[in-house]
Amino acid sequence: MLRTPDPRFAELPGFAFAPHYVEIGALRMHYLDEGLKVAPVALCLHGQPTWAYLYRNMIQALLAAGYRVVAPDLFGFGRSDKPVDEDAYTFDFHRSSVMSLIETLDLRRVMLVCQDWGGLIGLTIPMDMADRFDRLLVMNTMLGTGDAPLGDGFLAWRAFSNRSPDMDIAALMQRAVPGLADREAAAYAAPYPDARHKAGVRRFPNLVPDRPDAGGAALSRRARDFWSQQWTGQSFMAVGMKDPVLGPPVMNLLRQVIRNCRLPLELPDAGHFVQEAGKIIVVEAMKTFGPAR
Repeated sequence: MLRTPDPRFAELPGFAFAPHYVEIGALRMHYLDEGLKVAPVALCLHGQPTWAYLYRNMIQALLAAGYRVVAPDLFGFGRSDKPVDEDAYTFDFHRSSVMSLIETLDLRRVMLVCQDWGGLIGLTIPMDMADRFDRLLVMNTMLGTGDAPLGDGFLAWRAFSNRSPDMDIAALMQRAVPGLADREAAAYAAPYPDARHKAGVRRFPNLVPDRPDAGGAALSRRARDFWSQQWTGQSFMAVGMKDPVLGPPVMNLLRQVIRNCRLPLELPDAGHFVQEAGKIIVVEAMKTFGPAR
């Protein structure tokens, strides 16, 4: 297990948030916890290869809307502990750790805010914690049900990731987010001083369920039924229209699964890391949802 040294997280641009930690089994998980403890919760889940830094442009808007913001780093990412053995990272490992965080903090009146692997994992959780969730803000993600072919965009990304065991995360983020400043790109790479710290990053693309018996596939099919048949909360979808992997076609299919999900907010200049668009997503979501409750 590796733990990124704290000095690497000093003076990150736009990220003056205090770290918080919880022990889950033998590992330490980092999370942000901003806002009033009695407020409804925005649970913000990141994907690959990012960490809670991805939400820095949305946090203040969520606080202004009346939410407490909880944004964990999945194991292998950010300030959370990083097992070196890639086999440690499984769909159930990530899912159970997020559920443990929710239970430990006793989060209720939760709005799930998710993108990329934050959605692949997060969208399978409310069905087993239905009394804790009442809103969904979903961005550029999917359900990994294993019974539909994965798109060419994802297959190309998986091949690239597998060719890049020491992925240059800063360079990747600047290609994906035009105009991202050098210091911001470096902040995305801060948790990963060398290739050994990137086991979790490397593992994720190969965990996407690509057959019916893959890890997480049965859970995701059950989640598909939950969202289409049992979900009674409010939903809002934002789509980065320039995402070549989980863009408009994938999100249109997901919207058809989510009961009573309205037409999405389309962000024509945003790509896969749509959270970089920031405040506008929260403002438009609140117009649909109404006040935090």
